[in-house]
Amino acid sequence: MMKYLSLPDNATRILPFYLAMEEYAARILGEEDIFFMWQVEPTVIFGRNQLIDSEVNVDYCREHGIAFYRRRSGGGCVYADRDNIMFSYITRSDEVQTTFSRYTHAVASMLCDLGLNASASDRNDVLIDGRKVSGNAFYHIPGRSIVHGTMLYDTNMEHMLNAITPSREKLTSKGVESVRSHITTLSEHLSMDIEDFKRHVRETLCDGEIRLTADDVAEIERLTLPYLEPQFLQGNNPRHEVKRGGRIEGVGSIHMHVELKHDAISALHLTGDFLPLCSNVEEKLLDKLRGARLETGALETALDGCDTGQWILNLTNEQLITLLTN
Repeated sequence: MMKYLSLPDNATRILPFYLAMEEYAARILGEEDIFFMWQVEPTVIFGRNQLIDSEVNVDYCREHGIAFYRRRSGGGCVYADRDNIMFSYITRSDEVQTTFSRYTHAVASMLCDLGLNASASDRNDVLIDGRKVSGNAFYHIPGRSIVHGTMLYDTNMEHMLNAITPSREKLTSKGVESVRSHITTLSEHLSMDIEDFKRHVRETLCDGEIRLTADDVAEIERLTLPYLEPQFLQGNNPRHEVKRGGRIEGVGSIHMHVELKHDAISALHLTGDFLPLCSNVEEKLLDKLRGARLETGALETALDGCDTGQWILNLTNEQLITLLTN
C-alpha cells in the first residue's frame, strides 16, 4: 500500500508544479511508496528526448489556449485536461520493469474492483477490454523511481489528437473513430462521476496520508522553475532539416529546405520554377526569417514591414507563411 501525498489547498496549478512535486517526494520524503493524483487545464506534455516541432502542434495549442511543457521522463507526447486524471507513483527502486509491472498491475486490479475487464500490457499501459485507458512513463533518480501517467476518465478527443501532431490538416471524423478504436475512457464504462472515482482510487491504493505544508509548497515552486526555462523546453534539439513545398497559383512551384536549430530557422535553400526578382533571394529571405520558429505568429512578426513579392514574383507574405507552416 502507498501513502497519499496531499496539498494544503485545492488550487489548480500548472503541470510542471506536479512534476516538481514528484521530484520533491522522491528526494526529500522518506516513505517507501507515495502516490498522488492531479489535474490540469488543457496541456500537452512531451518526453525528454522529443523534438517540439515533430510532436506538438504549437500553432493549434496557442490558438486553443493549450499549454505545453517538457518532462524529464522519456516516452511519447500526452494531452491532459480537467477530465483526464494524472497519476504519480514514487517508490524506492532501481529496477525499471519490475517497478512498472508492480504499479500497472496494481492500477489494473483497482479497476477490476469496479467490475471492469482491466489488464496491464507489456508496454506499461493499462487496458480495458483491450483498449488503452492509461499510458505511463518512467523517471529515475538514484535510489528512487517515479512512474507517472494518464487515466482517461474522459477527454476532449479533438484537442488530444490535434495538439499532439504537427499536422495542420483538420481532424476528420474517420480519424477520431480510428483512435477511439484503440483507446477508451472510464466514462464509457462507469456510472460514477470523476470525484467518486478518485475517492475509489485513493481508498484502494493508499492506506495513509502525507500532508504537505506551505513551506513544502514553496520549495516545490522553486523546483518548478527549471521546467519553465526556454532552454529546457527546447531541449538539446539537434540541427535538423524540414522540407516544405507546393504550387502557388500565379507564383509557380516553390520547394524550401529549411534548416532548424533549437526549432528556429538557421538556413534555407529554395528550388522550383518561381521567378526570382533578384539574384540573392535566399539571402534576402534568410535575413528576415533567421531565428524565427515555423509558427504563423513568429513568421508574421519576422516578415512585418517587408513584401516578399519584391523578391519572388507575385508571392505574398501570407502565401509564404502558409507554405512554411503546412
